[in-house]
Amino acid sequence: MQMMQSAIKAVGLDIGTSRIVLAEPNGGGFNFRAQLNSFVSLPYSKVTESMLRKEEIPYKVAGSRILVLGERAQKLAHTLNVDVRRPMARGLLNPNEPQNLQVIEEMVLRLAGHAKQGDKVCLSVPGPNNGNSEDLAYHRTTLAEMLESLGYEVSIINEGLAVVFAELSETNFTGLGMSFGGGTCNVCLAYLGLPVVTFSTPKAGDFIDQSSAGVTAETATTIRLIKEQNLVLNGRGANEVDRALSVYYDEMIRSVIEGLTDALSGTRKLAQIDKPIPVAASGGSARPNGFLPRIEKALRRADLPIQISEVRIASGPLDTTAKGALMAALLEA
Repeated sequence: MQMMQSAIKAVGLDIGTSRIVLAEPNGGGFNFRAQLNSFVSLPYSKVTESMLRKEEIPYKVAGSRILVLGERAQKLAHTLNVDVRRPMARGLLNPNEPQNLQVIEEMVLRLAGHAKQGDKVCLSVPGPNNGNSEDLAYHRTTLAEMLESLGYEVSIINEGLAVVFAELSETNFTGLGMSFGGGTCNVCLAYLGLPVVTFSTPKAGDFIDQSSAGVTAETATTIRLIKEQNLVLNGRGANEVDRALSVYYDEMIRSVIEGLTDALSGTRKLAQIDKPIPVAASGGSARPNGFLPRIEKALRRADLPIQISEVRIASGPLDTTAKGALMAALLEA
């Protein structure tokens, strides 16, 4: 797709449970910037603040506390053998974290800065799941108002549809986009760029981490680091952590396929999708070696009313949603 050039800035923003990712155009391509959506709270002292500043570690002073933000927060938590705090849970603003919006706004400012007049941002939001419609409306409205307070003109895109925009241009945005994130797994079946079915499931990366921590002697933060650095899903776990991760990965995939089967069986909008369609999978939880054959096997074994032509992992799984949101923003410009 030819990228549009304009004096007005357009960006795509994925405020996910695990990561905040910003996408912006760069000639005919894209630039991405990201931070982990997490923090650690420490007692305030001038010495601590001075050390953080010298080490160029992102932080924010909040009364009597210092909030250490992003990637360095996870490393600090691992060193202290504690879990990071999360501004979001299950894809939405975390109701148990009173500093959620304060932390997110600070990290968005560090990634995107304040807008100039006319600057646009397209924000991805998760799809609906059972009983979350009111929480989803609050999440969407609150984040949109926060971005508007920074000067941006805000539009919204479903997370699964963003995957379709990012990865399935060769089929005119017809296919299945699947985002395996930290808080939720999001799925969108789209026809010519229009969402036919969208939904999310809560069994995602955090579910894997927390469940695996519950049956091992590790913290969820340590499990996450192991998962992101060297996990291979080959069905032959070398140790207790690998075995636990394998079990809960299969449970995540089962939950998504079950949700997809239910969602498609309940719609009458499939008549125009009469050819096999591609599937693009993205998100941090889709990165481990061995994930692709597992999700492909599950999709092809499922009793779905659509045919699958191919299943592939997005070229940049961590950046896909932000890229798709940016493409939507550029198409609307």
